Amino acid sequence: MAPRALLIGLDCAPPSLVFERWADHLPHLSALRARGRWGPLRSCMPPITVPAWTCMVSGRDPGELGLYGFRNRPRDRGYDLRVASAKDVKVKRVWDRLGEAGHTAAALFVPLSWPPTPLRGWMVSGFLTPDAAKPWAFPRALKAELEARFGPYRVDVADFRGGDLARVFDELHAMTAQHFAMARHVWTEKRPGFLMMVEMGPDRLHHAAWQHLDPAAPGYVPGNPWEARARGYYAALDAEIGRLLAETDEETLVLVASDHGARAMEGAVAVNEVLRRAGWLVLREEPREPTRLREVIDWGRTKAWGEGGYYARIFLNVAGREPAGALPASEAEAARDAIAALLEEAGPAGTRVWRPEALYGTVRGQPPDLLAVFADLAWRAEGSVGHASALLEGEAIRGPAGSKLDGANHAWDGIGIVAGPGVTPGRWEGAELWDVGRTVLEAFGVEAGAGWRGRDLRSAGR
Repeated sequence: MAPRALLIGLDCAPPSLVFERWADHLPHLSALRARGRWGPLRSCMPPITVPAWTCMVSGRDPGELGLYGFRNRPRDRGYDLRVASAKDVKVKRVWDRLGEAGHTAAALFVPLSWPPTPLRGWMVSGFLTPDAAKPWAFPRALKAELEARFGPYRVDVADFRGGDLARVFDELHAMTAQHFAMARHVWTEKRPGFLMMVEMGPDRLHHAAWQHLDPAAPGYVPGNPWEARARGYYAALDAEIGRLLAETDEETLVLVASDHGARAMEGAVAVNEVLRRAGWLVLREEPREPTRLREVIDWGRTKAWGEGGYYARIFLNVAGREPAGALPASEAEAARDAIAALLEEAGPAGTRVWRPEALYGTVRGQPPDLLAVFADLAWRAEGSVGHASALLEGEAIRGPAGSKLDGANHAWDGIGIVAGPGVTPGRWEGAELWDVGRTVLEAFGVEAGAGWRGRDLRSAGR
């Protein structure tokens, strides 16, 4: 019998909820753990959706992929960042390798799958799909087939940081139910040898409401109603997983994985405030309130600037490299050393700064000159300027007027579970996200090829 494998991705699902606090409310995931191997799954740097899922299914790190976040510098090294797409993925992914070996595969809702690319099987592009009216499926006929059965494709939850939590929860339940219904349809009607789906619901929940469900979060109120609703969403998610698992048999290899975890957002470092107070960044005018950097920056006099997010990226404005470069190329290496030391001194305890070539080895695309995380991801990076302090807490974390308050930062560890034939039950330690893709290929007896990271999670060797 030809092998079959099912990989259920749960974006941002953390061990603290799935393995600990809410485990008793998740009977299907707990049953998988009881008969399989499981444990934390260490993410990449940066531990964010793009590039983490692509790392998982390609066996490459972000430097090898040339993908350093959702948005990346263009080839001409202009100052505006460009949203990544499937066109930026230049390596083979799990479904490509399986197809070359004669196996069929389905890739559903996987981040960085827009626009959908041909494969020996079926694809529904993920949450970066710009419009549900676009051709989001391969083959194209699959779009009409799924819409006829399940209605318009719910690509994502709109404005999930917007504060209307009742609406967010309603949309979360509807989106997750539709995605799993589509996955069951493809699994049972198309019968791919391998099916991977990624559900973004947990990520949207955490960024909308983590402050209501984590006792360690600033402002958490015990017994608040949103905590119960969040637990109810996870229970509904587990029930959907159970319905999909009911369509498998004992010979199916089942994997569950997340790309990173979640943790409380305790503060933010205004990286461009740090840079301008040290003379690296110059503004055209002094802002009267928190202001987006590009509204006031003087590119011709700025030697370095930063991009905010759950981590920081620092770019040097090098003469002859950037359009309005102000830093002599001969000073670039010394500038990197100085700015790294500056960030480590200015940031909270647990701040770490890397050069990309030291972090990754191979560096492709247009990398930042430095990457940083603050307080071991308890603090994020804020890119705006005009703050009274470079260290932001409370409402100041929100940033410029109109910005949405984020409930969570990311954490290094996601979850991993593997159950089925050839699996030695027990808990693992030291697993990494690229082990997931390697495990799938090993289960099908497919050679990963040179440069593919990871180890087989099915055995006790991990």
